[in-house]
Amino acid sequence: MKSLSHLNKYFIRYKYHFVFGLLFVTLSNLFAVFPAQSVRTAINLVQENLSVYSIYNGSPLQENVNKQIGFVLLYFSGLVLLFALIKGAFMYLMRQTLIVMSRHIEFDLKNEIFNHYQKLSLSFYRTHNTGDLMARISEDVSRVRMYIGPAIMYAMNLAVTIVVVLWAMFSVNAKLSIYVLLPLPLLSISILWVNNIIHKKSDAIQSQLSNVTSFVQEAFSGIRVIKAFGVESFSKEDFEKQADEYKKRSLDLAKVDATFFPIMVFLTGLSNLITIFAGGMMVISGEISLGNIAEFVIYINILTWPVASLGVVISMIQRSAASQVRINEFLNTKAEIISDSKLPFIFNESIEFRNVSFKYTGKTEYALQNISFKINKGEVIAIIGRTGSGKSTIVQLILRMLDVTDGQILIDGIDIKNINLDDYRKQIGYVPQDVFLFSDSISNNVSFGFSGNEKEKNIINACNNAGLTSNINDFPARFETMIGERGVTLSGGQKQRLSLARALIKEPDILLLDDCLSAVDNKTEREILMNLERIMKDKTACIISHRVSSIKDADHIIVLDNGMIMESGTHIELINSNGIYTALYKQQLMEEAA
Repeated sequence: MKSLSHLNKYFIRYKYHFVFGLLFVTLSNLFAVFPAQSVRTAINLVQENLSVYSIYNGSPLQENVNKQIGFVLLYFSGLVLLFALIKGAFMYLMRQTLIVMSRHIEFDLKNEIFNHYQKLSLSFYRTHNTGDLMARISEDVSRVRMYIGPAIMYAMNLAVTIVVVLWAMFSVNAKLSIYVLLPLPLLSISILWVNNIIHKKSDAIQSQLSNVTSFVQEAFSGIRVIKAFGVESFSKEDFEKQADEYKKRSLDLAKVDATFFPIMVFLTGLSNLITIFAGGMMVISGEISLGNIAEFVIYINILTWPVASLGVVISMIQRSAASQVRINEFLNTKAEIISDSKLPFIFNESIEFRNVSFKYTGKTEYALQNISFKINKGEVIAIIGRTGSGKSTIVQLILRMLDVTDGQILIDGIDIKNINLDDYRKQIGYVPQDVFLFSDSISNNVSFGFSGNEKEKNIINACNNAGLTSNINDFPARFETMIGERGVTLSGGQKQRLSLARALIKEPDILLLDDCLSAVDNKTEREILMNLERIMKDKTACIISHRVSSIKDADHIIVLDNGMIMESGTHIELINSNGIYTALYKQQLMEEAA
């Protein structure tokens, strides 16, 4: 239960739901006991009246006795019906408080987890897969809700029912009470045993269902590759294997599940037989009345589900505790990137790397080593290098998605760790190397994160500057065209330009372009670069590229290799140095000529 103590703050928040839920549970159980006592009284009265009826056989008084028996039956039937209606009303209120409370807590817990996810740094996402993150916020929270709602409700119901019913039973006859209660612990143990098997098999089914879902998702995401290689039949066979395994596990569960109710019915019936037999012997000996037997039969049936639910409750709590452990593991993970400053920040001067080194978590080699450079406001700096040289890592450090291992990054002379990170990032337009687009319209993708006025006008301007308007005009729905999952309906170049438009619409003071023009042709590239030169006047830009044509007009160019600065200077200076940059330039000229 230690892991579930995390939920105590929610119980305090919804304490009135909890208290009123307990009250309604108690009242519903009291009105479950009253009908049994009414039935006992009714049977005893009818039995007495039947004796009188036989005495007055053939007498005019016999008709009066007959009417009296009818009145007793009618009165107590109405009373039982009234108690049942009142009990039903309190059970409704019980669920409306406890189950509704569990839904509120489920909602709050999911929001807590999601908000915490957003605070965690990129290193966390590098070591955890998306499926696991989703499982903890969906499946695990759903299991925890079963403890918050049904398990607590059943536990309350069990405790109150046992107290109320046992008090009623032992006040009538302690000896008979002990006899009829003997099979109930066995019932609870049996249900717990069956329920554990059911849950294990349910987990196996859920695991296989996850495999089937992942397989289908991957197959449809890669449908182009499957069709291009003509392997539809192999894909179908693989799916049939996954689906067949799911079917086998589901049938195994169905077989075990079929034993649940027969066990409960058998042991409940056994308690009823003991009640009738032992009670009958006591009626003969004059210890109890005939009405007491009927009363005890009702008590046994009242106790059956609460006692049987003990196994279910224990299992629910165990599963919920296991899920809460998984949830707490992530909630207790501290965010590595923390911004304590609440002071407003506006970028005015420069971005400076001072002896910066960086090493990814779990890696032995440095991705960057002793990097130093400065970007003054209004300058365009370019970084070029081979794949894996550390170019994208520099962008992530400027964004403060990662923190340096050694050295400092200074923004306007202030350590980046000491500035208001939200304000800082709002002034940055970022175009990642790996473009991510939402399954939405073009206009909504472009305006993502834009909060200014004249939204439509700014969308059009951003698309013009990104060289995307002509392509958009070819679509029937133009800016309202739905681009599909991750922009599947667009080409690689269109995706990059849409991502660029999303950054430009913010009119950022700092623009970070991480190899975002690699999939566009030379003509479109020149058009975009001319637009950028115009709109980024007096603003700051850092352009990452592996193409010299994209960066040759930059104010300063840095050549990276193996995480170190090998060369730096203007395009002309680097060409004249006849080093790595010159070799890249000549190689690309030859490729273009070819």
